[in-house]
Amino acid sequence: MKQYQKKLDQLYTEFSSGENGLSTEQAVKNCEKFGRNVITEGKKKSIPVIFLEQYKDFLVLILIIAAIVSAFMKDVESCAVILVVITMNAILGTVQTVKAEKSLTNLKKLSAPTAKALRNGEKVIIPSEEIAVGDILLIEAGDQICADGRLVECASVQVNESALTGESVNIDKDMSDIEGEKPLAERANMVYSGSFVTYGRGKMLVTEVGMDTEVGKIASLIQNASERKTPLQNTLDEFGKKLSIAILIVCAVVFGLSMLRGGELMDSFMFAIALAVAAIPEALSSIVTIVLSFGTQKMSKENAIIRKLQGGFFFADISNDIDHQISEMFCFRSDIVKIFRGTGKF
Repeated sequence: MKQYQKKLDQLYTEFSSGENGLSTEQAVKNCEKFGRNVITEGKKKSIPVIFLEQYKDFLVLILIIAAIVSAFMKDVESCAVILVVITMNAILGTVQTVKAEKSLTNLKKLSAPTAKALRNGEKVIIPSEEIAVGDILLIEAGDQICADGRLVECASVQVNESALTGESVNIDKDMSDIEGEKPLAERANMVYSGSFVTYGRGKMLVTEVGMDTEVGKIASLIQNASERKTPLQNTLDEFGKKLSIAILIVCAVVFGLSMLRGGELMDSFMFAIALAVAAIPEALSSIVTIVLSFGTQKMSKENAIIRKLQGGFFFADISNDIDHQISEMFCFRSDIVKIFRGTGKF
């Protein structure tokens, strides 16, 4: 039986709680039994790993091959230039990623919510991490819900659950008993972590904390999801593959023509290799990285933090989608302002 289907007396008994909340000792026991109210994060990547990941792009791999070929051809200058370019590119990407991670960590510390709870029958303000299953929390308009819970007192409470349901309309809450399975948006007697109280006041009995909350389940899915490449990375990889094929075809043609004209085998081969190295745009990856870094700096001035450089590419698509949707909203909306009939106006 789900928490929203149970009677309040059952929940009080299950969590060793009551209308006056938990005692300090019982709160500690419940934290040990049900876990702490913390969303666990996935394992963070070390700086060396982040640095090495900058070499995963197909275009960068082509440049590394070009540098190796240049070294075998004893073209030290070309080899050094290519290695310097891709190393600077990797350093720039690593610095941006590390700075973004630090900024996000600092923001999380600054925005850590608190909650008003009943402990030992008295109202206290505690950090969200110290909330235990069975706690009675006092909620009112403007509060962020820090855990999943069942309403035990409700005075016209309205909650915005758009973070979970996608619905921007405020949801009216009550203390009614619910029978049978209901989707999250229809569980009127429950409030969920990550949502905001927009109207009214009430009390809630905490039923789930941390990774057991609805937000925690979403976080778990995200952590287990495989990392996907951005559209920009896919575009650059596709460009690199097409460029490689084109260079190989041209070099093969040049090598064949050189042999037909009576050239030496080794000389023709070295000439074709030199042509291939010269045709590779070693500055392209650096140009892309520099342009994206300018974009992230501009976004940071607008109080937006981009964790990865390639993520800045998404904002162009988002802007286009928003403009398109807004134009549709205005183009296809019509309101009746006045009605004229003969000489009369209504």
